[in-house]
Amino acid sequence: MRVVNRSLRWEIEDQMKLHGYNINQLAELSGINPGNLSMALNGISRSMTINQLDALGKVFGKVPGWLYELYTEECISEERLSRPRLVPYLVRCAEVERNDCIDAVVSKILDNPKNVKVIFAAAEKLFHKGKHKESERFYELVVENVKDSFSEMLAISHYRLFTVTQGTDAEKNWKAVIRFDPFRNRLTESYRLDALLQLAKVCYSLKKWGEVEEYAGELVELSTVLSGDEEIAPKRHPVYYYGMGLLFKGAVMERQGVYDRAKKYVLNYMNLEWPEPLDECGQKELEQLKIWGKANLYTLEVLTGNKDIINEYADYLAGLNRLNDVVAGLNAIITSANTYDFNVDHVLARFSDSIARFGLFNHDPVLSERHLRYRCHKAVYDFRNGRIREGVDETLHCLSLANDMKMYEDSIQCVSLFESYREQVTAQQLKMYRSVMGVREEVYLE
Repeated sequence: MRVVNRSLRWEIEDQMKLHGYNINQLAELSGINPGNLSMALNGISRSMTINQLDALGKVFGKVPGWLYELYTEECISEERLSRPRLVPYLVRCAEVERNDCIDAVVSKILDNPKNVKVIFAAAEKLFHKGKHKESERFYELVVENVKDSFSEMLAISHYRLFTVTQGTDAEKNWKAVIRFDPFRNRLTESYRLDALLQLAKVCYSLKKWGEVEEYAGELVELSTVLSGDEEIAPKRHPVYYYGMGLLFKGAVMERQGVYDRAKKYVLNYMNLEWPEPLDECGQKELEQLKIWGKANLYTLEVLTGNKDIINEYADYLAGLNRLNDVVAGLNAIITSANTYDFNVDHVLARFSDSIARFGLFNHDPVLSERHLRYRCHKAVYDFRNGRIREGVDETLHCLSLANDMKMYEDSIQCVSLFESYREQVTAQQLKMYRSVMGVREEVYLE
């Protein structure tokens, strides 16, 4: 039996013999330059890229990730490390789930603290390709291995981790806020504006009003400071972040029932004057702020009991044709209906198709919280109008959402609401309630 020390080139040459390909045939089938392929296989040049290996694997009918465990010889030697080959290699390993190869590389290169830059580069490549979950592991490695707490690379890694770990799990989101918060002011200004906005959004979904106001205030201040600084390039025009800071301040006032103050913030961002002429991008942001402002003025009018404006508001929401605007608007309308005792069945019927799609908000923390709130208000509305069965169904829907999102205060409210009508629920609804609460059915058997 022939004993061979496996190597990348030996395996490729073995496949060539098996398939009967020569260099020129293989080059044509793989799309690799014949000269480059010949030099790579003959060891004249360590020039094989991971994309070329993938192309060869495809020709030979191999699964993605073929020979990746041997590719490290192209990237790492005792003398040096080849970053141009190693970064794309780590990216591809993450994409095809060759975690064993990542483990092997990490154990070899992180003995030298400088090599954490390679890990960070791979993380950034994955992040910008939209492979957020795959990037998470690499950012965690950066966080674990960078010792300088003021390192920009460390701050960006914390920012990315905060971004990629956001979801509808309230506990997880709050832990992410706590972890990232100390690093927000260590980011460069181009990142910091968006980071503050994301922090405000997550805290809004968690009903952390003090934190929302703090981050919104920082947004307003920082966007003003950065006005006119052409060297700073945030994701969007500074006027957007300024307006969003005011919007969140107003939203907090609205949720706390301080409607007069909320209205002042709305009028402020609807009619704001920027200290310099706005370009086309800035003008578009200003127009969007006006659209949101108009919707929020309707919201505040409705919440203060102006039921005569309901149909006009519904027309406006229908014209916007945006699901997130509809759920926000219906929350205001149905809350007002419950508070001031009037009927909005015709509005709910009008938006029935939209309401059926609220379940699509299962990945965004703010929109998921709005959906949860809608179900709670709708349950109260149904009960108030004598529709007990429908109210219980909405309560169970709300309870299920609250449990999934780990919004425990909302869960307790739903349980209290259900128990208030327990004597009138159906057997099926009681079974559903026990299921949502995780209660074993046999406990209730006589």
